[in-house]
Amino acid sequence: MIRVVLVDDQPLVREGLRSLLERADDITVVGEAGDAAGGVVLAARERPDVVLMDIRMPGENGIAATRRIVADPELRQVQVVVLTTFDTDEHILDAIRAGAAGFLVKDTSPDDLRGAVRTVARGDALLSPSVTRRVMRAAAASPNLASAEPLDSLTAREREVLAKVGAGQSNTEIGRSLHMSPATARTHVGRLLGKLGARDRARLVAIAYETGLITPGDH
Repeated sequence: MIRVVLVDDQPLVREGLRSLLERADDITVVGEAGDAAGGVVLAARERPDVVLMDIRMPGENGIAATRRIVADPELRQVQVVVLTTFDTDEHILDAIRAGAAGFLVKDTSPDDLRGAVRTVARGDALLSPSVTRRVMRAAAASPNLASAEPLDSLTAREREVLAKVGAGQSNTEIGRSLHMSPATARTHVGRLLGKLGARDRARLVAIAYETGLITPGDH
């Protein structure tokens, strides 16, 4: 059973999300919080698989709360999906930099919402092609691009795999593109996570863009 915590300042939104999620036999909502600080406390107490986190709330915002959850070593298994009505480049990039495993706008269909929860619960990043394109544009336009130095420790093959992750490809797609099995692609991704100190694939996407490995003309 996938255990979910909802963090949103609007009770009707939380009620709607709970209703939609619990129509699935494999998902249960184990708690709700009406503000970001309460969401952090609830995540620490319940240790859910997934937190659906609103961005704009009174007091601390959802991105700051996401950063706090991700920074807690005891909550490493908790995946945060940022949920908002705002899908600007700034919010997407900030959410990924904070350690969010995914990004959803609130007009997502019920099936896609439940699918998103399942995706991040099994450890995959929730980054659709449209989202990765926006991340790419935002990172490329940023005046504070990261140095390419982190890539120095990577083999040529690992750089190729990182570029494919940055383009939003799954392990199966990476395997097909680079003529390797999905299991081998998964092994390479695991090594990338370790070498780059990344929590998940979403952070690998940001690193690929921020270091200039991926540019707007590559996608």
